[in-house]
Amino acid sequence: MSSNDGQTMASNGGEIDAAAPPAPADAKPEKPKTNWWRELRAIALLIFAVLAFHSLIAKPFYIPSESMMPGLLKGDRLVVSKYPYGWSWVSPTFHILPRWQGRLFGSLPERGDIVIATHPVDGTDYIKRVIGLPGDTIQLDEGVLSINGTPVRRERMADAMIPIDENLDCPNFSDFGPTRVTGEDGRAFCRLPIFRETLPNGASYDTIDLLRSAEGDDFGPLAIPEGHVFLMGDNRDQSADSRFPADAQWKGLGGPIPWENVGGRAEFITFSLDGSSSYWNPISWFTALRGGRAGSSLHPERTGQ
Repeated sequence: MSSNDGQTMASNGGEIDAAAPPAPADAKPEKPKTNWWRELRAIALLIFAVLAFHSLIAKPFYIPSESMMPGLLKGDRLVVSKYPYGWSWVSPTFHILPRWQGRLFGSLPERGDIVIATHPVDGTDYIKRVIGLPGDTIQLDEGVLSINGTPVRRERMADAMIPIDENLDCPNFSDFGPTRVTGEDGRAFCRLPIFRETLPNGASYDTIDLLRSAEGDDFGPLAIPEGHVFLMGDNRDQSADSRFPADAQWKGLGGPIPWENVGGRAEFITFSLDGSSSYWNPISWFTALRGGRAGSSLHPERTGQ
């Protein structure tokens, strides 16, 4: 093509646009605008998924007291499964559903299961062990448990020696000797008398009995009505449970509770803290961990009867 042809194309407004300025070398591409509706929807879906999992499958739980010692210590964190007994009005993470009787795909707990139960009056979550089922007759005579007129097997075991820390409120009373002792390594321990119970279905677990005669050591006989379960703590002299009134003084469960109030079954310990951690000191989050507790199963041992 001749130079005259190139001049002709330029003058006729052809493919070459001599007037267009070149793009600056440091020009940045325009950032896409944030779609806030899409971001909020994603966050809402995530929150819904977490709440659904907590309400229907499993949720974490924190042990706030000594009522389930020796198996559970204050400061233990554990997993509670929601589905073993079906679902009821207490299943959602927040008790927002109206109270209704029955359960969806429901089944009764087994004797010996550790369960989370919602207090029938104030809605607080308690953790206790299932002792009696509908139709059972429960009685305690000087601390010895009987079910349907037959005393459960009860064996004196070696004392528990639990290291004393900020999360262990070791009692200073016992009919079985001193509770605060020093080990050979100079460390302070809480020495607790242990009695192993074995229920009629073979569920076996350790209990603490500090006093030979204490509130709750004599109870019943009481027949458990249909659709109810009887719950007790393993630390028998320091547990507000089905043996005690559901009032401000006793803070018990007021007798057998409706099975709809059972929110799930305790499965295993995830980790445990001794009470020395601080929110402002991340290093203490690790130094406060109790060794040897993570992964411990919370299911009772099963023995033949």
